[in-house]
Parts: sequence; C-alpha cells; structure tokens
Amino acid sequence: MSQTQVLARKWRPRNFSELTGQEHVVRALTNAIEQNRLHHAYLLTGTRGVGKTTIARILAKSLNCETGITATPCGACSACLQVDTGSFIDLIELDAASNTQVDHMRDLLENTLYAPTSARYKIYIIDEVHMLSKSAFNAMLKTLEEPPAHVKFVLATTDPQKIPVTVLSRCLQFNLKQIPQAQIAEHLKRILSQEKILYDTSSVQLITRAAQGSMRDALSLLDQAIAFGEGKIEEAAVRDMLGIIDQSYLFDLLETMAQKNGARLLSLADEMEAQCFSFDSALQELAVLLHRIALAQTVPQVISADTPEYARIFTLAKVFTPDDIQLFYQISLHGRSDLNLAPDEYAGFTMTLMRMLTFMPDDLSANNHLLQAPSAHNKQPTATNIIQSAISEQPLQHISPVSEGVGADSSSFDWPQLIPQLKLTGMAKMLAQHSEARVLSAEKIELCIPDVHKHLLEKKYQDKIQAALDTFFGKPVVLNFSIGSITGLIPVVLQQRAEAEKQAEAIAAIEKDPIVQEVIEQFDAKLIVSSIKPFQEDKGGNTNER
Repeated sequence: MSQTQVLARKWRPRNFSELTGQEHVVRALTNAIEQNRLHHAYLLTGTRGVGKTTIARILAKSLNCETGITATPCGACSACLQVDTGSFIDLIELDAASNTQVDHMRDLLENTLYAPTSARYKIYIIDEVHMLSKSAFNAMLKTLEEPPAHVKFVLATTDPQKIPVTVLSRCLQFNLKQIPQAQIAEHLKRILSQEKILYDTSSVQLITRAAQGSMRDALSLLDQAIAFGEGKIEEAAVRDMLGIIDQSYLFDLLETMAQKNGARLLSLADEMEAQCFSFDSALQELAVLLHRIALAQTVPQVISADTPEYARIFTLAKVFTPDDIQLFYQISLHGRSDLNLAPDEYAGFTMTLMRMLTFMPDDLSANNHLLQAPSAHNKQPTATNIIQSAISEQPLQHISPVSEGVGADSSSFDWPQLIPQLKLTGMAKMLAQHSEARVLSAEKIELCIPDVHKHLLEKKYQDKIQAALDTFFGKPVVLNFSIGSITGLIPVVLQQRAEAEKQAEAIAAIEKDPIVQEVIEQFDAKLIVSSIKPFQEDKGGNTNER
C-alpha cells in the first residue's frame, strides 16, 4: 500500500506561475532573470508558510535548468527533477535554527570556493537565517562581500530585524506578504476538486481564516480536516476540529444585545461555557462577524449572497447603527486582549458583553421589530400570562431621567448629569463615561481618565466631546484630558449602580404585588427575577417597558 503524500508537499508550486499570492516578488525575479540581472544574495522575508523556501527552490531551478537561465524552468530535465526531489547536489539547504554556531558556517563557506559539481550555480538556501550567532554572521559577511561568481545565496527569515545591517545591505530583499484569504480559498477549492473530495464553501472559509495568511498552514489544516471528516469536509466537523464557536451563538448574542436583555446574554454565555467553547475564540469570531456587519452597512456589494447567514448579517446591519458596530468591534478587541487579566475567561467574556450593553444607545429599540417573530395568541390563561398581565397593568415606579433644566446657565451641575445631555455615541461616550471631572465650569473642563482606559484617549473621540460641549454651552469651552488615579465614582459606575437599584426596586415591587403573590400561591409558581424589566419614562412623560 503506497503512502499518501501530504497536501503541502504534493501541491508545492514547481514554477513561478503556480505560486499563489506573491505576484510582486514573482514579477521582480522574473524580470531580473529574463534581463540577466542576477544578484549574488537574495533575502526573502515573511511569516511562516507564505512561500519563502518554495521561491528559493524555484529560483534554484531557474538558474540551473538545462535549457538555460530562464524564469520558466522546464521541470523535466535532471536538474529540475533533482531540485524537486531534494537530491540536487549543488543545492545546499541549511536550517540556521539548528546550526547557529560559527563552526557550521565556516565549514559551509569553505565549500563555496569549489565549483559546482554539475550545475551552473551552487545555490545556498539558509532558512531562519536570523537565528545565526553574531560570529556566524561575521563569517558569512566576508563571503557576501566578495562572493565567488558561481555561488548564489538565498536567505529566508521570519524576523529580518534580527539580521545585522551589514548583511542586509549586501542582499536583494523581497518582503513576502500574507496570502489573501480569497486566494487561499480558491486554491483549496481547486485542490479539493482535483482530489475529488466533497466539501462545502463554509468549511473552506473556516480553514482559510484559521490559516491566517499561511498557505502551508491552510494545506495542513485541510489534510487534518479530510482525516477528521473521513474523506469529506463539512462545516460542523471543521468547527469541532478547529474548536470554533457555532456562529448561531454569535448572532443570538447580538440580537439579544439589540433587545437589551442582559439576563438572556448571561444565559447564552452559560450555554457557551457548558459547550466548552473558548471565550478567546468567541471574541475573535465576534469581531469577525462585526466586521462583516460593518461591511454590510458601508459597502454591501462586497458581501456575497452565498455567505452563510447572509440574511441575519443584513438584518443586524439595519438594527444597529455604524457607530454601534464600530464601538462593539473596539470593545471586542479590548475584551480579548484583557482576557488574561480577568479573574477567569467567563468573567472576562461576560464583562465584555456587559460593557457593550452599557454603551448601547437608548433609542435602539425602534428597530427591534426586525428581530422579533410574531407569536401565536395564547387563549388559555397561565401563571406566566397572569403575571405578565399584572406587570403591564400596574406600571412600576421609575427613577426620573436627568433634568432637562441643567444647562449652560446652571450654577450647579456635575459631570454624570451633563453627559446624557451631550448626546454622545460610541467610543466618545465611552471616554466620557470613564472620565472623572477635576474642573467643571462653563468655561473650562478638565477630565481625568484612569490608566487602564487610556486607550480611549484618541484625538477623534476627544474632538467629539469638545464639539458636543461647545454646542451645549453655546460657546467654545476649554477641554483638557489627563491620565491619573480616580478619586470618586466615574459616571459609568454611577450608571451601573443606578440601573442595579432600579432593577432591585422593580423586583421588590413585583414580589410585593398582591396579584403576583396570589398567582404564586394558586399555581405553586416561581418568580423568575431575570425576566423583570423596570419601566423607563420617555421624553413625553410616558412609561415604556424596556
């Protein structure tokens, strides 16, 4: 039984035309070869799996093909075939990560004095060249200064900054880019079709995204997926293999966010924890989804109609404003970076969700009808129906909103009272909510923000607060920010405390309601406090359930 060759080796490009995603390097090398403008040392830089060693081997064939120096080696002569099989005697490959010492380099460089055995050029490919010791670099430098005419060096590295400048200056450098996801996906589909393996587009997209621009990683993951799926590739199996969260949870989170249902958000987080999902991966995937929603809002034509969950993406694009999505994206990124600082991943993840909920605009519910499916009318009274009826018939006492009388002519106002009247949104609102006012007057305002939130101090957010203050006071206001320790309670904490008190009042009022108590006794019912929502007064003085 013959051994199956791994896809990364089987489908390694044999010439420049087969190379994916490095057109700028291919064009430069092709032109140099065709014009016979050859350099003695080439440096290929880039992340893992983007084609550095592959390009080096193709270059070796181009320089030694029996048909002559050419950018399109024949692939059939003995030189080309031996390079492909790794048996070409005049192609010397060295892994600098395993051979860092100067003795190895001296032995290698001594051999450069001898002419090629059978080839036109003796090619030295040194991978991860940045791992060489300082003395090894010094030994190499002498050869690079006066190289023999029959020797070509191809150096490859993932970290060019560790290479001495004296070496860099003697090399022709090419920076290989991460391969775009679309090109990786098309290449994987082409391979799967030729290998006659069944697949779905969603699975390929998941593998492509997980590869992070590395074609070798993509092919290795593809090999793994084929084995995992027993010869076919399906989305559910690929998600399990990669440990990627089910997308439906992410959509449910955002739809619940739009409904401002904190209890349901925590319930979803509990379900995700029970499924042993990685919350780090969840925040990463949430950021990916938010990026797609942002695209749907700004350049909808780039979202393909065959994209999974196409309809739900565009529904959320209508429910949220672009500012909301940009804010959520930033919160997701910061939440993920702070995850290792949290007491545990669950706490870090749920705090990120609560942060999104905190900075939601108050009028978002206008678009919530897009998310709510009609429910059948229930004619038979139940304990739940009676309690809901009691709640709707007897509105709870609510906390009054910030007085509209506070303004430019008021001599007594504070920063937490002022913020809602500035009508800030997104990250500007977040900056204001996390700041403490050290000086507060109609002429000058000095705000201090703790070091942990200093990432919010971007000029564009400060400018939005400045413009809002100028509009509110009807004249230019001097606004300054500083980073320091907070001496009191910042507005966001006061807001959270007020909401907690409001929720506690709502629960207490329901628990004391005689109708609710009667239902509990009659039906042996249990009050689900997480379902209780306080009422909010709108600007017209009406009460509406949130």
